[in-house]
Amino acid sequence: MTDQRVYLTWDELDQDLRKFTDRQQLVEYLMNEYEAGKLGRARNWAGQIWPIAHEMKKGDWVVLPSKIKSAIHFGEITGEYQFDLKQGNPYYHSRAVKWFATDIPRTNFDQDLLYSFGAFMTVCRIQRNDAEQRIKTMAKNNWSSDSDSSINHHFQNDDDSMEQQFDMEQYASDTIAKFIIRKFKGHGMARIIEAILKAKGFTTYNSPAGPDKGVDILAAQGNLGFGSPKICVQVKTSDTPVDRPTLDQLIGTMHNFKAEHGLLVSWSGFKSTVDKEEGGYKRIA
Repeated sequence: MTDQRVYLTWDELDQDLRKFTDRQQLVEYLMNEYEAGKLGRARNWAGQIWPIAHEMKKGDWVVLPSKIKSAIHFGEITGEYQFDLKQGNPYYHSRAVKWFATDIPRTNFDQDLLYSFGAFMTVCRIQRNDAEQRIKTMAKNNWSSDSDSSINHHFQNDDDSMEQQFDMEQYASDTIAKFIIRKFKGHGMARIIEAILKAKGFTTYNSPAGPDKGVDILAAQGNLGFGSPKICVQVKTSDTPVDRPTLDQLIGTMHNFKAEHGLLVSWSGFKSTVDKEEGGYKRIA
């Protein structure tokens, strides 16, 4: 994402896609030269490959689920299709994109949208259940959703087989995450973290619900909590990633309590300013 481009990462596909004037030509190439093996597979692959060169256009939004955190990135196409062998396999095919919203927590989205985001297809158009309008409405509403996906937008059948292939493991993870945050949002999450620390042999103090002055839990080894290491814990369950001021507050609290370590727990992940920071604390997202 740092180079402001979105790529079609298709292994060894070293052909300029603009030379295929219709999709059938691409299907024939995949069958005869790329060794797709089966016509159905070639058509499936062509359906994923064709859009980046022939259907995407400037102004279109792209959705990119993160592979390293539970978050979704959104960008706007700003350039035409480019083919560049110098980029190396598998990054030959790309378009310029402006990433306007990054690290949006997956838990912000209704389950049917996550179902579509998690499709195995490299490139596909997300259109069921008025998805485009709902996403744009969320963007205007600070990426929050007012609907109940289990009632309003659960899996509806349609004829778009491209969206029927999805990552079952990711779907299960999303469902579990939504259940946990619904049951333990707020101070309840701090109680879970405290229970984990106690199971690890720490003596803990859990701040009462309300203003916590930068610390939710104090933990230390020993029956009375006078041992080392001493840990200051801050737990956040908001719908937005934790920012740098929250980290700075935790670091200040560590100094006040003379703690050797800080533990920053964020249900919605961390902004890049926090991810890049290194120090005597641990992040859990």
